[in-house]
Amino acid sequence: MVRHTTFRYCLDPTVEQQTVLARHAGAARFAFNQSLRAVKTALTHRRADPDVVVPWSGFDLINAFNTWKKTADAGRVFVVDADGVAEIRVTGLAWRTEVCQQVFEEAAVDCGRALAAWSASRTGARKGRKVGFPRFKKKNGGPPSFRLRNKQPAGGRPAIRVGDARPRSVTLPGIGAVRVHDDTRQLRRLIGGGRARILFATVSFRGGRWWVSLNVEATDLHPAHHHPTRDEQDRGGWVGIDRGLTAFLVAATADGREVARIDDSPKALAAGIRRQRRLAKSVSRKEKGSHNRKAAAARLGRHHRKVRDIRRHFLHEVSNALVKAHDRIALEDLHVAGMLANHRLARAISDAAWAEFARMLRYKQAWRQGDITVVDRWFPSSKTCSTCGTVNAALTLSDRVFVCANGHSLDRDQNAAINLAAWAENHHHDHDRGDWPARDPQAGGPVINARRQDGSGPHPRVGETSLNDAGTDAHPTPGT
Repeated sequence: MVRHTTFRYCLDPTVEQQTVLARHAGAARFAFNQSLRAVKTALTHRRADPDVVVPWSGFDLINAFNTWKKTADAGRVFVVDADGVAEIRVTGLAWRTEVCQQVFEEAAVDCGRALAAWSASRTGARKGRKVGFPRFKKKNGGPPSFRLRNKQPAGGRPAIRVGDARPRSVTLPGIGAVRVHDDTRQLRRLIGGGRARILFATVSFRGGRWWVSLNVEATDLHPAHHHPTRDEQDRGGWVGIDRGLTAFLVAATADGREVARIDDSPKALAAGIRRQRRLAKSVSRKEKGSHNRKAAAARLGRHHRKVRDIRRHFLHEVSNALVKAHDRIALEDLHVAGMLANHRLARAISDAAWAEFARMLRYKQAWRQGDITVVDRWFPSSKTCSTCGTVNAALTLSDRVFVCANGHSLDRDQNAAINLAAWAENHHHDHDRGDWPARDPQAGGPVINARRQDGSGPHPRVGETSLNDAGTDAHPTPGT
């Protein structure tokens, strides 16, 4: 199995490089908006002329933008000769050579993906909440970012390199070597040993700092880090994990043995809510567009980044400990989005990051060749007695001890974890190992072979053009 992971580093660019990074981020936003504008214009013309072709896929949008950037609509100047005769000279997008051309292409691909998500949601092919039609990106509407592909010519060096100029540096196409604040030794060793290659680099500005996220395709973990293979008839060894607010998690086996309990989660949002309110109030009191407001917003952004980093570090620690110790994990299927409708618990549920924790468990367990199953959402794990199976329908959230009508009593969370493990033993199938494969963070698809033909997989990676895009429209346009 080939696994995909991401290495995220804090950049330390010079003043000149900060200007270049900001220029690339602005170019990405401009290309996305221009691609969306081309789609809307074509849709408007299509109402009068049904034969008008609407660029819809990433491949079509790239071609449309590359054609547009050289036309008079993209840029023209008036030139007056010595005789006083004025003429129009077409320059196209005059500043297009100042940024890497991949920025335009990746932004067009992002616009194509947004259109595809909208059409899939509109036809019912996409699950989850309805996706709206893409909107234009504002200059201050979100964190500036852009993405670059790691092209490597035959016999040449890759475009994105780590530790090329100095150990703590990242070389980006069109930008050059940028200093990195963090240690890059682990990634350099993987690449140097031929065990990994960089696919994409996403540069973003968050919390007053520039960051680079390197999407890496690496070889599978060493067999010593894999869980031992179990017999197909073996249905034991499951560990149920019950997530909660009083206790972040309680893990137990089907025979009633508690193997893990975490009561002291950091609750980073709750701990920093007073400072967050104070910083947010400071931003609201500054004049819009002023330097003071930008400085106050940067302070608020740094606080949000600190809260996020504390939470993420805790989730990684807990998930690593669980997947290393247990080869079979049973998780409850929580409808987190629905739970957030409870305004009394919404902040605490968001702070617990249950969905993110489940995502980490899934891909880390897949890396180690372990099993993970999701228990039926409607299974009453908290209200069912783990000893006799009696359901206590009167149990409320305030009841922290489960009391059975037959006289059995047990901690509520431990009782739920035991029931989850027992459910997994009774409903486990041989194909459960493939229920949660490792995912490609960029493509949103399953892990694929590193040397397959571009676009030949069921879910093309971002930046790839599927074989269908070359001649047909991969997604139906409105009205067809």
